[in-house]
Amino acid sequence: MSHGHEIHIKQEKFVFTQKSKKFSLTLIFIGLLMTLAGITMAYNKDHKANHKHAASTAVESHHQSGSVNLVGVDTLRNDESKHPIVEGHAKPWYTRVYLNLMLNGYYLLLISICGLFFFALQYISNAGWSTVLLRIPQAMSTVFPIGALIILAVFLIDGDNIYHWVHYEHQHLEKGAPGFDAILASKQWFLNTPTILVFLVAIPLVWFLFGKKLRTLSETEDIEGGVSFFKKSIRFSAAFTFFFGFSLSVISWIVTMAIDSHWYSTIFSIYNFATGWVSCISVIALIVLYLKRNGYMDIITDEHIHDLGKFMFAFSIFWTYLWLSQYLLIWYANIPEESIYYYKRLEMPFKINFFINLIFNFLVPFLALMTRNNKRNPQIITIVAVIILVGHWNDIWLMLMPGSIDKSASIGLLEIGMTLSFVGLFIYLVLNSLSKKGLIPVNHPYIQESAHHDVGI
Repeated sequence: MSHGHEIHIKQEKFVFTQKSKKFSLTLIFIGLLMTLAGITMAYNKDHKANHKHAASTAVESHHQSGSVNLVGVDTLRNDESKHPIVEGHAKPWYTRVYLNLMLNGYYLLLISICGLFFFALQYISNAGWSTVLLRIPQAMSTVFPIGALIILAVFLIDGDNIYHWVHYEHQHLEKGAPGFDAILASKQWFLNTPTILVFLVAIPLVWFLFGKKLRTLSETEDIEGGVSFFKKSIRFSAAFTFFFGFSLSVISWIVTMAIDSHWYSTIFSIYNFATGWVSCISVIALIVLYLKRNGYMDIITDEHIHDLGKFMFAFSIFWTYLWLSQYLLIWYANIPEESIYYYKRLEMPFKINFFINLIFNFLVPFLALMTRNNKRNPQIITIVAVIILVGHWNDIWLMLMPGSIDKSASIGLLEIGMTLSFVGLFIYLVLNSLSKKGLIPVNHPYIQESAHHDVGI
């Protein structure tokens, strides 16, 4: 809705102050200290108990009553009757460290690549409202290579302990041999180390090239103006969005769904997208409010904050729809191979986190952002955004831990400290990226429309 006059648009330059640098570096330092303390505690623990637990689990899987083994496979309906599946194997203490690296690296990747998707989506949808804040998701998108490298490194270093299918692959079992796993054998066309390594390298590389091209077009548009670069951005954004839909699915299968290697869900990739997308919107909202508190981007009004609040509200509901759909379909069918996923997560110590997931990711944003005024309130938006980010960190923790290190998982100094370090790193890199270029896309064709943005209610 236009105000009937043209607003003078001027470029702004963000200054990454020493205070902000100290804050982010302090978070990294405190996080590292807590991480080291957590690692020391994990090392000093009696990790022999983990080996004893894994061994007893393997014995139980061979001697349990009924036709369903420990991982939910009906042994009367397949050749597991001769060779029951043994899901777990003994895990060393350091696997918990690598899993936390995987968790935070994956969360970092999800948020930042969804930032690039947000940027591309505004072009292909011809959205005008978001033009004034496009530099924020653009800066966020520069961080995902770090997450991708961490995931790749963890897979190479400790994939044998994190992923049961990698451990099984290294056994080279033939059909009919003791321990042969018919389910994993049927998935080896995809779950094999060479294929996974190709995907873990090629997909982030293509994302990087798309991100670099879109940033170059946007920066050139700022300098030269006109609509030619805008039209090119639309074409490259469309190509990236098409690739993004398939490639993010593959990454989610590799990193999180493959943890429970006998289980799968056809809704899992869009569920991971929903986690990354609502977290990305929350981060954008936090950065917008931070910049405005520090005297930048006066062109952003309550109307833009309102729209970000609506996105947070809407996609929290969308995430819940997917979460509930997946749960109800599995619960209703009650097929052991499927229900084992939730069976694990509804046992202690994961049961508490399971319900925290629902409270933080649905109830809080749903109730807090239901009213119009709350969607325009910076304090409420800030609190809800932080809760959403914590909630979806917990969501990914639940995806990874029960299927890998099982009941030895916990949230302690190691988890909190490593996450704080990643938060500090993310803040430093994004604010540093924002300081390199102008904050406002002054020559974007829709900049005036964005400056006059009014939700109309």
